[in-house]
Amino acid sequence: MRASPGLRLEIPVKRQLRARWLRGYAPLILVGPAVLLFAISFVIPFAYTVVLSFLNLRSDGQGAFARPVESFVGFENYVAAVSNPEFTASLARLGVYAVLVIPATMLFALVLALVLDVPAQRFVRTSRLSMLLPYAAPGVVAAILWGFLLLPGTSPITDFFSALGMTAPNLLDLPLVYVSLATISIWGGVGFNMIVIFTSLRAIPAELYDAARIDGCTELQIAVRIKTPLVAPALVLTGIFTFIGTVQVYGEPMVLRTLTDSISSTFFPLMTVYNQAFRVNDLYGAAASSIVLAVGVVVLSAGVLLINRRIRKTAS
Repeated sequence: MRASPGLRLEIPVKRQLRARWLRGYAPLILVGPAVLLFAISFVIPFAYTVVLSFLNLRSDGQGAFARPVESFVGFENYVAAVSNPEFTASLARLGVYAVLVIPATMLFALVLALVLDVPAQRFVRTSRLSMLLPYAAPGVVAAILWGFLLLPGTSPITDFFSALGMTAPNLLDLPLVYVSLATISIWGGVGFNMIVIFTSLRAIPAELYDAARIDGCTELQIAVRIKTPLVAPALVLTGIFTFIGTVQVYGEPMVLRTLTDSISSTFFPLMTVYNQAFRVNDLYGAAASSIVLAVGVVVLSAGVLLINRRIRKTAS
């Protein structure tokens, strides 16, 4: 039995319509789950936090039968957050911590990336993997491991000083606790930043290096005068990542807090927000504090990107 000509024409038309539909909606279908997950995990909680930051409990009457109800209070929670001495003190301590972490992380990551990019370097893949392993370790696990290394009763540093007849400093006391916390963060973050910078180095044309070597440049001069300026965008990107990670520090000080009295429950901003929300039971004030912290991160990151863009335009 032969198919009719009309049926033969109808099948290609259906295929064309199906192909057009797939071309039009396939990207949305593929991106849809990621967008939905992003909305559930970030957009909706952030919007709810913004709403909470403008509310607070107020009594709906007077006397014994009055009960607290949620009421709109405007920017009252934000004013209280900015004027909260514990929150401002935690920001100051975060500043000290950031001064130690950010420059050191970027410097070590750049140096390691430049070393791995040296021609005829052996064991590059093994070195990259070993440097990235600390980043794969959860922050809490890393803090526990470092806690045993820093605690005077179990630290090999104490044994080393004892062998020299000296008293070892307590690395969990102020101000050395800042150095200890920074060491944990640097140890865990250098590998990721190094991979980003190393990838950027691999994208640079090899002809530039060959021309520099013909002109008599050493590998050190090539690294300082050619490679480092060309990976400046990657340095800016990793610097912003490091800054955001520094602001989000929480697990490490919470773990070390059980080993020392130098770290209070409001030592860093996120610890202050947690204490305010779940110990003081002030969810509305904690929401305002977290929004202030988030806005500060966005503004500073955008400022760094804007300054970098203007510098690049001026240089070009």
